[in-house]
Amino acid sequence: MAAMVRLHRQTDQIVEESYQRKNEAENQRDKEFVAALKVQAWFRGSRTRSYITHLNSSANIIQKRWRGYLGRRHFRVLVKNSVLIMKLNHYNEKATKIQKMWRGYYIRKYVFNYHSRKRYLEALQIKNEIVRSELEEYAEQQEQIAYRKREAQEAKKREYQARKYHFLISTEVIPGIFNSPFLPYPSEKEYILRSVKPLVHKKKKPEKDPYDPVCRSYDLPKPMQLPPLPEKPQGPFRDPSDVQKQRYKPFQQTLRVSTSYTALEEARQAMKAEEWVTRLNDNTFVPFSKKDQRYEPMLHTTSQYGHLPFGTHFYREEFLDKHIVPQTPPDMMEI
Repeated sequence: MAAMVRLHRQTDQIVEESYQRKNEAENQRDKEFVAALKVQAWFRGSRTRSYITHLNSSANIIQKRWRGYLGRRHFRVLVKNSVLIMKLNHYNEKATKIQKMWRGYYIRKYVFNYHSRKRYLEALQIKNEIVRSELEEYAEQQEQIAYRKREAQEAKKREYQARKYHFLISTEVIPGIFNSPFLPYPSEKEYILRSVKPLVHKKKKPEKDPYDPVCRSYDLPKPMQLPPLPEKPQGPFRDPSDVQKQRYKPFQQTLRVSTSYTALEEARQAMKAEEWVTRLNDNTFVPFSKKDQRYEPMLHTTSQYGHLPFGTHFYREEFLDKHIVPQTPPDMMEI
């Protein structure tokens, strides 16, 4: 009972204290709410940022894997193309080498024969020596002819000078300048003067006196002569033969009419035939070393039934008029 009384006496104090605590809790609730909001916001933000980071890293990994796959596929294509180009270049180089060797062999064998070329050069050298000797002889002959002409001109000039100065010749009474009495014998010019005749100038005819009172020396004008009559009549008339030729002039064809329509094809056929004749060689192959031994054909070119017609029957045209291929009909040839 005493406890109850004591509690009853302390009720107001307890209520007042609880009321104060309640007010303090109410005042602290907003701060706690704001703090809880901040904690939740920070947690949710950190969780969202970590998730976004995870997504970015995952996207980066996916993009990296995809780009690596595309790069490897593109690289494989590049490697494949480069390998193909290398193979093509290698094959082209080998084919070029084979073609070069074959063309060199063909040219040396059928176009430029070494032995015939050597014989031709030897003959050409001999011919050149002959021509050179003949040219030297011809040059000597020309020099001799020119020397003779010069000597003849000089002799003619000396003779003319001697005839011109013939008055300097010595006489029995008076010696000339080329025959000095103080010399044992006369000079060479003295003998030349003795061997030629003096130069005689033509006398000019005296001119007649232009004045003639009798008028006998005057040249009288000659009477005018009429021009000869032309053969064809004068006026707007022409020769009947010219008129006939012009009237019945033959027909002149133009270049287009005179040229055949098949001229181009005929020219092409002629060109093909000429190329066929000059390019191919149907003679039997003869080895270089053994001229007397006949060439043995290979196995893939002959058979027990005869020569295979590949290359002559299926891949070449037949010109029967040129007798390039045998005259056997196609149905009779062995296949």
